[in-house]
Amino acid sequence: MRRIRLPEGHPPVRKGKVGVLLLNLGTPDGTDYWSMRRYLKQFLSDRRVIEVPRLLWWPLLNLIILTTRPGRKGKDYATIWNNERNEGPLKTISREQAEQLAARFSGEDKVIVDFAMRYQNPSTESRIQALKDQGCDRILFVPLYPHYAAATTATACDEAFRALMKMRWQPAVRVAPAYADEPVYIEALARSVREHLATLDWEPEVLVATFHGMPQKYLEKGDPYHCECQKTGRLLREALGWEKDRFRITFQSRFGNDPWLQPYTDETVKALAESGVKKLALVAPGFSADCLETLEELDGENREIFEHAGGEHFTYIPALNASAGGIDVIEAVTRRELMGWL
Repeated sequence: MRRIRLPEGHPPVRKGKVGVLLLNLGTPDGTDYWSMRRYLKQFLSDRRVIEVPRLLWWPLLNLIILTTRPGRKGKDYATIWNNERNEGPLKTISREQAEQLAARFSGEDKVIVDFAMRYQNPSTESRIQALKDQGCDRILFVPLYPHYAAATTATACDEAFRALMKMRWQPAVRVAPAYADEPVYIEALARSVREHLATLDWEPEVLVATFHGMPQKYLEKGDPYHCECQKTGRLLREALGWEKDRFRITFQSRFGNDPWLQPYTDETVKALAESGVKKLALVAPGFSADCLETLEELDGENREIFEHAGGEHFTYIPALNASAGGIDVIEAVTRRELMGWL
């Protein structure tokens, strides 16, 4: 790099580095009532997440939901909390992903890798500033959502752009697109399924690929999420070589009374058990890191639903997390989007 001679008395200028910022949803700072309330208030106040008119949503959120829900969700988080680090597993895994991705770029000293959350900490704004302070005049945002949705990818980018709006000297930025049909992603998923099932002394009769749900009206307004989930499911089934009658695609985590994307995961799990299926496996391809929705809802609640309805053997296949395959996916997406910068 060419050195620039600065005038005497000029403040120091740090530049020439390339930042990679991994973006994920977020996690509360603690399981207590007020930590949960702060997290839920920020999350459920996001207009990308809740598209209900504010006049209707504000009193419902502040007078009812934020009074009753923090306590219940805090207990759920407590069942999966990383007590050693005093943080949610999503933060632990996201940190590991950033550290391992950084190790993959260790031979290229121009690259600095970090991670941030859309909701709570570490905040997106603080990590963008940290990268800029280290001399990153170019930053690649990598939303860790394989499937694009306004309520995930778009709001993560919104938060990053809001931070940029406050900067006098903005870095150049790029945003990595979703990767629903990326070959390295499909192969990593298929490999993780094969390896997990190989550890069992039984074979599942049905494999359910469950994705986070969203209101049906979001799809009708043009959100591509549903279509991208269906594509990943089809490609995963084909990669595994499973017949259609042994592979189901469902949607979980619905909230409120409006119809959401169907079929619902919990209802499908119950129906399968009641129909005589005794051995069931669940995988969540849409989650790059395990969190409340996978560890507590899938491996906890849905396991109970299946067993209470007559099922006998149940397994949840972990997300790719910071496994070698998971980092292969993130690295492949990152290197592709850094072309021309490195």
